[in-house]
Amino acid sequence: MGGPTLHRNDVALWPLALMVATLPAIATHVAWALSLHAGHIPWCVPYLEGCTSISRAARHGLGNDLFRMVMLPTAALQALFWVAVAAWLRSGGARVAATVPWLGLLAAVFLALYATFLGSEGDIYRMLRRYGVTVYFAATYLALLASLRALQKTRGARDPGYRPLLVVALGMLALGVLSTAATAFVDSRELKDRIENVLEWHLGVWLTAMFLVVAWRWWREGVRVGLR
Repeated sequence: MGGPTLHRNDVALWPLALMVATLPAIATHVAWALSLHAGHIPWCVPYLEGCTSISRAARHGLGNDLFRMVMLPTAALQALFWVAVAAWLRSGGARVAATVPWLGLLAAVFLALYATFLGSEGDIYRMLRRYGVTVYFAATYLALLASLRALQKTRGARDPGYRPLLVVALGMLALGVLSTAATAFVDSRELKDRIENVLEWHLGVWLTAMFLVVAWRWWREGVRVGLR
C-alpha cells in the first residue's frame, strides 16, 4: 500500500493522531452518560466495577446514534493514521513498516463493522460485533508491534516515542494475560463478565494513550506530510 511522502513544509500530522485519540474516547464516555441518563445501564464506575461494557454503554438510543456517527468516520481516520505512521517510519528506512498500513486498514474495516452493527439484534449481528471488536484490537496491536520494531531499527530505542509506546504495548499485553486468566480460573459468569468489562475499559485507555504518544512524537519532531 502506498503512502504519503513526508515533507517539512506541508500539513502537520499530529492533529490526525490527536483526533483518532480523542474522538473515540469522547464518543464512548458521552454515549455512556446518555445511556445512564436514559436508564439503559446501571450506575457504577465501569473502570473499577465493570457493571457495563463499552458495547452495552453505546448500544441504545441517542448514545448509540452518537457513537456510530463518530466511530464510522474515526475508522477511516485510523486507516489514514496507520498509513501516515508507515510513511514516517519509511522516511527512516524501515522496510518492516510495509506491514503497518495493511494491519491498520484491517483494523479500520473491522472497527467500522463493529460500529455499524452495534445496537442491531440477532445472533448474526452479535457475531459480527464480536468478530469486529476482536479483530480490531488484534490488528491494532500487531500494527503497534510492527511500528515498534521499525522504530527501534531505524531510530533506535533512544527515540523519544519508543519507550512510551513500548509501555503501551506491555500494558495491552498485561490486559490480555489478565483476560485469559479470568477466562481460565474464574467460575462465576457474573464476576467473569465484570472483569472482562473492566479490562475492556482499560484497554480503551491504552489505545488512547498510544495515539496520544504518536501525536506528541509527531508534534515534537514537527512531522509534516504532502499528499500526492
